[in-house]
Amino acid sequence: MADTKHTKVLIIGSGPAGYTAGVYASRAMLEPILVQGIEPGGQLTTTTEVENWPGDTEVQGPDLMVRMEAHARAMGCEIVSDIITDLDLSKRPFTAKGDSGNTITADAVILATGARAKWLGLPSEEAFKGFGVSACATCDGFFYRGQEIVVIGGGNTAVEEALFLTNFASKVTLIHRRDELRAEMILQDRLKKHPKIEPLWFHTLEEVVGDDNPKGVTGVKVKHVETGEITEIPCAGVFVAIGHAPATELVKDTLELHNGGYVAVKPGTTETSVPGVFAAGDLTDHKYRQAVTSAGMGCMAALDAERWLAEQDD
Repeated sequence: MADTKHTKVLIIGSGPAGYTAGVYASRAMLEPILVQGIEPGGQLTTTTEVENWPGDTEVQGPDLMVRMEAHARAMGCEIVSDIITDLDLSKRPFTAKGDSGNTITADAVILATGARAKWLGLPSEEAFKGFGVSACATCDGFFYRGQEIVVIGGGNTAVEEALFLTNFASKVTLIHRRDELRAEMILQDRLKKHPKIEPLWFHTLEEVVGDDNPKGVTGVKVKHVETGEITEIPCAGVFVAIGHAPATELVKDTLELHNGGYVAVKPGTTETSVPGVFAAGDLTDHKYRQAVTSAGMGCMAALDAERWLAEQDD
């Protein structure tokens, strides 16, 4: 039977931003409810080794998220396994409806639904995700020291990732379906001058090639867009850099968005265009997209929500 609950703070999303908001809101005695969403733990659950989380020289992404969830629970955050399918921000209290049929009303909402890397949709790409196929150079580039890798894409994301990966790789091949990049000119200039980067124009990724034991990438098959000719390029890693899509389905018609769909917040805060609604993590961050910055914003969102609620009671 459908249930209706009320909370002072509803947190939607369960990555580093959501769980950190849960810790801080609980410590502020706001008795938050956190709804995990379609991917409990967020993007880090699809990452293996994480080496840039302060305090852990190396930690498995899924393990880190299990610890964060346990921390939020220990502080008193109520964590619900559900997916919010409808969010009414037109009046307070705000109303969220779950896929389960349950409804939650809230005095304040913290959105932490994250972003998802855009993928090409190839079966071989899916098969080797986390085993040589990645969408995050800053997360995984370190593992390819002295090896040859390829980057797929032609915008700022692709060029920035290719340049970053030269810190580790012996060679970076940038594969793009056209013969010119969409990236900013300063980035294009740096790429063209870099001795480790070799662009491959007019090609698309056809297949990721690899071994099963141990599982890993050994190369890619690419197709010339005009001739259809297939070429195999040996490599140890494939970085798909065709952009990220913030998960704004719930709020795209009610909150102010910017930079291609990210939720806009007032500078220096997590306040959105609707009073009482706060946004944290990759949902609003088109620039850094790191676990540690997302966690920091989750803290900010909880503190912002606490202050805002206190002002409403005055």
